[in-house]
Amino acid sequence: MVKSFRVLYLLLRLLAAAAALSAAIVMATSHDSTTLLGITLEAKFQYNPAFEFLVIANGIGFCYSLIALFIPSSLLSRLVIMFDVIIAMLLTAAIAAAGAMAQLGKNGNTHAGWLPVCDQVPNFCDHAMGAMICALVGVVTYLLIVLYDVHMLLSPKLLP
Repeated sequence: MVKSFRVLYLLLRLLAAAAALSAAIVMATSHDSTTLLGITLEAKFQYNPAFEFLVIANGIGFCYSLIALFIPSSLLSRLVIMFDVIIAMLLTAAIAAAGAMAQLGKNGNTHAGWLPVCDQVPNFCDHAMGAMICALVGVVTYLLIVLYDVHMLLSPKLLP
């Protein structure tokens, strides 16, 4: 039973690392341009701080996931649990900020007079949506990792 919990823990860590890396790469490679009335408009993730935050937060989550794979669970378990919670909150904040900007890009804001841009640059919006889906998988995976950590903390007899 202890071995199956350890394998599940390693699989969750690998899934979290893969989701964070995928989200960072997909968002970092998102760009599109369109010509409107003779003016070329370009959309890149660097033009929006929320999308930059998504790339940076997922990069940090990826690096931490790889580092946490090699930390012995009994040596620094409480410190790892604390960092798992911090990374989960960081990734949640990043996807919330990027989601707000994506919603604004898709629907605009009639009160402020901002028009939707996803009709003009659909490839950029599709990449952003894909990155946010990958990031959401990472957030859910980190939630499961935190639940696993709490379970192991409350049941010390199951620690390897």
